[in-house]
Amino acid sequence: MALYYSLLEHCPDFTLWILCMDTESFAMLEKLKLEKIKLLKVTDVEDKRMLDVKPTRTAVEYMWMFGSQLSLFILEKTGIDMITYLDADLYFYAPMEEIYREFGDKSIMIIPHRYPDNKIHLEKISGIYNVGMLIFRNDKNALECLNWWKDRCIEWCFNRNEDGKLGDQMYLNDWPTRFKNVHVLKHLGANVAPWNIDRSTFKKNGGEIIGTDKTSGLKFLLIFYHFHGLKIYANKAGRIKFYPITLLNHDIYGQYLKAIQKAYSHIRSTVPSWNYGFAKRLDILRYIKQYVTMFFKR
Repeated sequence: MALYYSLLEHCPDFTLWILCMDTESFAMLEKLKLEKIKLLKVTDVEDKRMLDVKPTRTAVEYMWMFGSQLSLFILEKTGIDMITYLDADLYFYAPMEEIYREFGDKSIMIIPHRYPDNKIHLEKISGIYNVGMLIFRNDKNALECLNWWKDRCIEWCFNRNEDGKLGDQMYLNDWPTRFKNVHVLKHLGANVAPWNIDRSTFKKNGGEIIGTDKTSGLKFLLIFYHFHGLKIYANKAGRIKFYPITLLNHDIYGQYLKAIQKAYSHIRSTVPSWNYGFAKRLDILRYIKQYVTMFFKR
């Protein structure tokens, strides 16, 4: 929902296809009747090959298999020229034009994790590239890539490191050499995330958030942030109060918190019993750490 709000603000001309991984999400979104949204059930998208391996995968592992399958399904169903895959935990702070301008006429776009030097070893664990935002043009190169990726995920997609694989993500490592017309995005403002925020500083300038790379001094516009692993808590009144983070950046996290609150209030106005997506209890130690960090940063 927060992602949807950010798209409405910064990318008004879009259709957002949402794959609902459970019946509760589908029923809730159907009641909200949001504009520019097309809802899909898992049963709409999965095929026999996926169903054959489903009993061998956890819910998360099976969900990961839909990155390739969902993109293929929509390209084939609609015949559109291009599709952008987005993880649900993204939030846009600026329009996407700079991303698409850099992508140009290429077939496939991937974005590096961009780990800072002290975390570069994580590439061996999580991969060089992140499945957060991907672009696929409806052409031979991209379709070959998607079908190959789907085949690999059916063969092996588990939540563990094994022989250079992890879930669906480390399959991306050799795409620039395996497939033709692949573009590795250079814009530093795309896919800023908890694992790479340390490499930059951020400052609000009018309605924009401008980042500065600590090593090169290069300034860039924050386009979107990937809120990976964020935990949120709600009190009995439905107010979201705490969400422990290691590095406090109010301009980035504060805006997202407001969007999460708006989404929760929006949902509860239509589905009063909705109470999903929250951590069960507050981690007191992380809560204290967050506010100590806030104090010293001030």
